[in-house]
Amino acid sequence: MSTTNTQPDLIAYDDAVARFDPVVGLEVHVELNTATKMFSGAPTEFGAAPNTQVDPTSLGLPGSMPVLNAKAVESAVRIGLALNCSIAAQCRFARKNYFYPDMPKNFQTSQYDEPIAFDGWLDVEVPASEDGSLPAFTHRVEIERAHMEEDTGKSSHVGGATGRIHGAEYSLVDYNRAGIPLIEIVTRPIAGAGARVGEVARAYVATLRDLLRGLDVSDVKMEQGSMRCDVNLSLRDAPDAKLGTRTETKNVNSLRSVERAVRYEVSRQAAVLLGGGTVVQETRHWHEDTGLTTSGRVKSDAEDYRYFPEPDLVPVAPDPAWVEELRAALPEPPAARRRRLQTDWGLTDLDMRDLLNAGALDLVEATVALGAPPAAARKWWTGELSRAANTRGTSLEQLPVTPAQVAQLQALVDGGKLNDKLARQVLEHVLDGEGDPQQVVDARGLAVVSDDGALLVAIDEALAANPDVAGKIRDGKVQAAGAIVGAVMKATRGSADAARVRELVLERVSVRA
Repeated sequence: MSTTNTQPDLIAYDDAVARFDPVVGLEVHVELNTATKMFSGAPTEFGAAPNTQVDPTSLGLPGSMPVLNAKAVESAVRIGLALNCSIAAQCRFARKNYFYPDMPKNFQTSQYDEPIAFDGWLDVEVPASEDGSLPAFTHRVEIERAHMEEDTGKSSHVGGATGRIHGAEYSLVDYNRAGIPLIEIVTRPIAGAGARVGEVARAYVATLRDLLRGLDVSDVKMEQGSMRCDVNLSLRDAPDAKLGTRTETKNVNSLRSVERAVRYEVSRQAAVLLGGGTVVQETRHWHEDTGLTTSGRVKSDAEDYRYFPEPDLVPVAPDPAWVEELRAALPEPPAARRRRLQTDWGLTDLDMRDLLNAGALDLVEATVALGAPPAAARKWWTGELSRAANTRGTSLEQLPVTPAQVAQLQALVDGGKLNDKLARQVLEHVLDGEGDPQQVVDARGLAVVSDDGALLVAIDEALAANPDVAGKIRDGKVQAAGAIVGAVMKATRGSADAARVRELVLERVSVRA
């Protein structure tokens, strides 16, 4: 049974992994956040008008010559070090030859047999299942290589039902992305995960994304294509059997989809094999809307690309002393940082997971560093601000509020100048662009009323309006004071200090709490 033109029935995932041993390999392409392209001075601004971020080199015009981006080399070395790789004493670029409209030179300048970083590893923490039936565990993913290359342009196929070239009326090519610095990180086959192979793949990409974000070498926005994952999957009869024929699902662009693509290919390939067919070595397209992969083209092997050394670039030979300087300056690994913060802040595993899921860890850490208590910082970012982000359809990082403003807001609460209700009002006005918390408090008069004289006036009015409540308080029913406190809070529009109001109410009716 061929998998090229037909979509076979699927085998249930649990049945598939009971019968076969799945092995996954991941190739992650990361666009670096350099200001210019890999081999030229063309800008790299995302979202610019089509074909405006180009120059003769990125367009492959005759006579143009490449010049290597030094910042990209530094980023590549830092990535390799963070992945526990060896850094090559000398490496070089090669030409990877193939024709495609978004490749203006008809070859890609990449690295082939001499990558800048190789033989590394990354320990991946796979969380427990949500229902607790499957435990958390750590899986070491071996890194084969991390090499430098340039990105291609982007083709858009217009008029078809699928957005692909088949059935399209015409195609457009945008060369803005052509030449943007890329690091491709290639794992060795990831074996031994069994039924949880998809979870391991997802956790690896998530861990890698956190690592790269911490290095500040890329914005790693999968939804924008600055981090893309190719999923290679094969099945074999047993863990000691030779690897099966692999498929490569291209350009998977979310963590959830990485896991889904793995699970789908396991079920699809199992159906092919159990049906007596042969898995075809091919590239496949992932369809986010349906959760399916479909055949793309027969997968090329390295010899098909006719690699040969790039004659216009000299070899790269990183100075060992410089490499060691970069190693010494690496930031704390994300997993170690999370464990440290969880201990320092006294969080449970569930608390930390919620913080990570909200995308709030960096923001909370920055707020704590500016003086806010950890519990308060976490409350603001995962509570009011998360709700505001959902309402506005944006992320926490894109909200118009800074950790410094949140820390200032909490300082006003801790200093007794704001209560929780007033603080929430102040935060709303900060989000509306009215300035820092103190500016909003001053402009809108939202500070807590702490003047006993003003509070006593409001208390006397409330007692006069509720004589029966005053009588209950005098009879020893101290809890009845809550009605007077509520009336005062309403009269002062929530600006009174409720605890102080209660003390004054009890004093006014000659009752001690």
